[in-house]
Amino acid sequence: MNQDSHSRSPNIIWFICDQMRGQATGANGDPNVFTPNLDNMAIAGTNFTAAVSGYPLCCPYRASMLTSRYAHNHSVQLHEDRLDPSYAVVTDVMNEHGYDTVYLGKWHIAGFKERNGRAATWTVPKECRGRFKTWIGYENNNSQWDCYLHGHDGDREIEHFKLKAYEADSLTDMALERIRARREGDPPLFMVVSVQPPHIPGLAPAKNRRYQAQQLDLRPNVPQMTESQARFDLSGYYAQIENVDHNVGRIMDELREQDMIDQTHVMFFSDHGDMMGSHGRFGKCVPYEESVRVPFIIGGGVPMRYHGQEAGNAPCLLNHVDVAPTTLGLAGIEVPDWMEGFDYSHRRTGKNYEERVSEEPESAYLQLLGPRESSYAWRCVVTKDGWKYACVESGEWLLFDLNEDPFEMTNLAFNTRFRQKREAMKALMREWIDKTGDSFPMPE
Repeated sequence: MNQDSHSRSPNIIWFICDQMRGQATGANGDPNVFTPNLDNMAIAGTNFTAAVSGYPLCCPYRASMLTSRYAHNHSVQLHEDRLDPSYAVVTDVMNEHGYDTVYLGKWHIAGFKERNGRAATWTVPKECRGRFKTWIGYENNNSQWDCYLHGHDGDREIEHFKLKAYEADSLTDMALERIRARREGDPPLFMVVSVQPPHIPGLAPAKNRRYQAQQLDLRPNVPQMTESQARFDLSGYYAQIENVDHNVGRIMDELREQDMIDQTHVMFFSDHGDMMGSHGRFGKCVPYEESVRVPFIIGGGVPMRYHGQEAGNAPCLLNHVDVAPTTLGLAGIEVPDWMEGFDYSHRRTGKNYEERVSEEPESAYLQLLGPRESSYAWRCVVTKDGWKYACVESGEWLLFDLNEDPFEMTNLAFNTRFRQKREAMKALMREWIDKTGDSFPMPE
């Protein structure tokens, strides 16, 4: 029997992938992709079907994930900015409560500018590694078969070494070694497994490359002009997601094998999505559903089932700033005042369920802070009852009724029949701007 069977504090594992949109699992309705492990996790666990990326760009999201602060309240406001080590992070709280804190994989918040060389072989300074007791990772890398890691394991520094196989497979191997090595009396584990797929380039192991471009069902908002590229890109994208699913399944299986599954909460999520041809766009950085909806599933642990909860689905607007508070809630740790997010752990544990559900935010605040290459500044609010409003600096942009128009085919922002709703959404956005201390020139 493993020590974790009697641990008073549960283990927590984050499995983070990069650029996986929330629609891209079988459980969330994608007709193409094969994700049996994530689907099982969604059914047996808690599937946050409305989770969003409050900043659909890698670096700012990850800083908000760790600090539970909106991007305008920390130092990573644009791509390749550095998270100032003076900011408190969730790792600090876990360390204070006796957790063994381990980070494996992609980091991307140490501020390396890739025009100065290859981030994959740059050494992240120890003070910029988020104060994890073990940190073995890399800043950024867009080559899943050519991935180098470095870092520290306790007091031991680790020089750069090349992974022997596909990135997600190798990082999962490292995570499995950590799980198998646990012994009775070990402190509880907080481990992050951060993989780059399904980020471009769309390369995956041969066993996952089953997706024929011309046989894929495209979302109805993919116009003809981007259909060919969308099909090509999605064939690799889905192969990568299948590989991610396989590795999540390996972790869940090992936890069962080690008799740790009931004492470990596994949180699977992505930093943002990918347009993949929808609305004629590719990539991220925009407030459309394919860019800002993310998968977010919590499995493992021993949930306190709540009668009336729909089959493990939680239609909550869980945001990037909510990741750290929810983690602390799962660990039974009080959320510190400096965290700006909301603790959704009751949706998994059932603790104070009625009270906490009544306190859940009715909307979420999303943003892109400034111009960067082809991007531009915008703010967005999404409501729990299915409305979305976005504006650019001093200009209207988007208004959608997601209940009637889930693929965002009809923009109501300039429709005079919906002026009252637009003004109500603008008022809600002003509340979020004031509440979070943001500044943004709203449309008149």
